[in-house]
Amino acid sequence: QVQLVESGGGLVQAGGSLRLSCAASGSISSINAMGWYRQAPGKQRELVAAIPSGGSTNYADSVKGRFTISRDNAKNTVYLQMNSLKPEDTAVYYCHAKAVIGIVQSGYWGQGTQVTVSS
Repeated sequence: QVQLVESGGGLVQAGGSLRLSCAASGSISSINAMGWYRQAPGKQRELVAAIPSGGSTNYADSVKGRFTISRDNAKNTVYLQMNSLKPEDTAVYYCHAKAVIGIVQSGYWGQGTQVTVSS
């Protein structure tokens, strides 16, 4: 199994910054894509940013230029630096990883971390 543990959420004023971290652990052979999703009350979960094991990153239009995703492969950790936060960024943020155990790739979710941006 794979466990994803997120940290770094909290309450911040509009215009502020937060940095989310997500560390993967378990019997991992390799991790392919990692990403961050978010879900606001009454809305569907949406992709915020994704980063493959190699290649270019991908961002939702609403966060381009404000958020930056990065990863440390040696630590099996993905980060989301969030700048110029807006009240509409308020949501539970979930880490996702496509990890390989043996020869089988599966998707895994973290437990979520709350981000609240006050106006």
